Amino acid sequence: MPTPRDRKPHAMPAPLSGIRVLELSRILAGPWAAQTLADLGASVIKLEKPGTGDDTRSWGPPFAKRAGDDLDGSSGDAAYFLCANRGKRSVTIDFTRPEGQQLVRALARRSDVVIENFKVGGLEKYGLDYASLRADNPGLVYCSITGFGQTGPYRERPGYDFLIQGMSGLMSITGEPDSVPGGKPVKVGVAVTDVLTGLYAVIAIQAALAHRVNTGEGQQIDIALLDVQAASLANQALNYLVSGHAPGRLGNAHPNIVPYEAFQTSDGYIILAVGNDSQFARFCEVAGAREFADDVRFATNPNRVENRSALIPLLAGWMRARSSADWLSALERAGVPCGPINDIEQLFADPQVRARGLRIAIPDSDRAAGDGGTSQPGVASPIRLSQTPVRYELPPPRLGQHTDEVLRDELDLDAAALNRLRASGVIGG
Repeated sequence: MPTPRDRKPHAMPAPLSGIRVLELSRILAGPWAAQTLADLGASVIKLEKPGTGDDTRSWGPPFAKRAGDDLDGSSGDAAYFLCANRGKRSVTIDFTRPEGQQLVRALARRSDVVIENFKVGGLEKYGLDYASLRADNPGLVYCSITGFGQTGPYRERPGYDFLIQGMSGLMSITGEPDSVPGGKPVKVGVAVTDVLTGLYAVIAIQAALAHRVNTGEGQQIDIALLDVQAASLANQALNYLVSGHAPGRLGNAHPNIVPYEAFQTSDGYIILAVGNDSQFARFCEVAGAREFADDVRFATNPNRVENRSALIPLLAGWMRARSSADWLSALERAGVPCGPINDIEQLFADPQVRARGLRIAIPDSDRAAGDGGTSQPGVASPIRLSQTPVRYELPPPRLGQHTDEVLRDELDLDAAALNRLRASGVIGG
């Protein structure tokens, strides 16, 4: 798998080179946003609580061994933490202490962006809210991520991805219908609301930075998980708003396209994703049932949706008569969209995924893995830029790994000052 040292030197600065980000967030949505900004070249300082740090450091197993773990007896950080924290420097400061607050405010004065996911008003008592930091840095872009936003009756409630998947309606359209044995609402298998919120935050941050270029003014960004998931319901939200009928659960079926779901074959399952009438006609030819493409009940997609209950059992019978490999080969030759249902091991073994270099390894120290060092695995950013490619300069940091480095280089603190702050418990690392 490729590592940063395998790549040629970059001829041009990264897109966000020179942008400084101070991350006061934890779990997934905020860290995902900060990691994406780091991938694009921003300098990200992750502020963590001394001793414990980001909650996800302990969300395991599995835990990843790091360089030196065998020496200090530590068990490494959870894979969950590693997924959202590459490219950052970790600084541990106790900002419940006045001296800690002064340090964070000093870092914020030198930052372009602050990302935080505390409860509404939670940072005000520490002087780390938007109004307080803006007074020292009018150009600051301050991104607040919460479950329900800065306004509204739920604004003070904590919000987690699972709760939002339920409240947003997403789980009402995910899973098998009640009429099927075991049918019930089901969450998506990854914290998709957190990930989408992180990506929307990145879009908003870049828009605010563009506004600052034109005006010199920063602003506060209010991103709520519930808002994001409601916006991301896409066609399902509009299906309701146009028809007045709340859509239900259809399992793997599509509410607006037929056939577009998983089918059992003689030896497994495949996905059939027929997106238009000509593809359906070609499918019927491969299935040896060309006449069904001319059947008035099935000739057009609206008719197929209307007559779903008649068509799907017919297709299910045809699909069970042949193997997955047979169907995939024949349908691909005919230009009918289809594919296997991979597990994650199969995903990373897939030749397309390998060709695109989606599995990466980031050296965990100054030595590459092949030179006696260790590396941390990761998944490449899907952003492909022809002139300014994404970079993976730093592995996910150890807790407090860069505390001295950052406070020395950014705030000009000398060894004596650092030792005093550490002895008093204001900083860790």
